Amino acid sequence: MTTPPSACSPILLASQVHKRYTEGPQPVDVLRGVNLRLDGGQSLAILGASGSGKSTLMHLLGGLDRVDGGVVQVCGRDWAQMSPKAQGVWRNLHLGFVYQFHHLLMEFSALDNVAMPLRIRRVAAAPARDAAALMLQRMGLGARLHHRPAELSGGERQRVAIARALVTRPQLVLADEPTGNLDSDAAQTALDMLLDVALAQGDAVIIVTHEAAVAARCQRRLRLAGGVLHEV
Repeated sequence: MTTPPSACSPILLASQVHKRYTEGPQPVDVLRGVNLRLDGGQSLAILGASGSGKSTLMHLLGGLDRVDGGVVQVCGRDWAQMSPKAQGVWRNLHLGFVYQFHHLLMEFSALDNVAMPLRIRRVAAAPARDAAALMLQRMGLGARLHHRPAELSGGERQRVAIARALVTRPQLVLADEPTGNLDSDAAQTALDMLLDVALAQGDAVIIVTHEAAVAARCQRRLRLAGGVLHEV
C-alpha cells in the first residue's frame, strides 16, 4: 500500500487560473491567469511579496479552495470536477503537504503522527508503523520514534511533519514556507531532507518561500507578481 501511484505526466497542470476575493468594499483579483506545469522529480520555488497570493495559489493547487476561472489538474483530474469526498481521497493518494508550522498531534508519538496518513488509507497498523519508522530514520530521527512533539526541538518537529508528508510517497509535495519558523541550521537540515528524500522518490515539489536561499535550492524559480507567474 505504500507503493506510489502509477506515474502520470504531467503531475500538475494549471491553466489560466483566476481567483477573486469579493469580501470588503472592493473585489480583489489575486490571481489573473496563472499557468504552471510540473512533472515528477522536479522542484519549483515560488517567490513573492507578502500578500501576493502565494498561499492562495497553493490552496488552489492542492484542491483546498476553488478557482474562479481556469483549471487545476493533479494526475489528470480536475479538482473542480470532483466531489469534496473524492477530493479528499485524491489528496491522500497523490499529495503531501508541509506548512510553516508542523501541525502535529501533540498527544501522539512521532511514529504515530507519521503513520497517520497511511492509517487513513486503511493500511494495517503494523506495516503503517514500519513505513513510518523507515521514513523517520531517513529524516535522521531514528532515535526519536516514540517521543511526543513536546519532547522534540522545533527542527525535529518539522522533520516529523516532512516525514508525514512523504510517507505515502505522494506524487506532488506542496510546501508553504516549510523553513520559515526555524533557525538557519535547522532550516538547512529540514530543507535538505525534504528535497533529497522527495526527489529520490520521484515526487514533484513546490516550495513557497520569501527566502532567496531556499528558492536557490530548487531546479526552477518563479515569482508571483501582479497575479501571474514570472520566470526568475
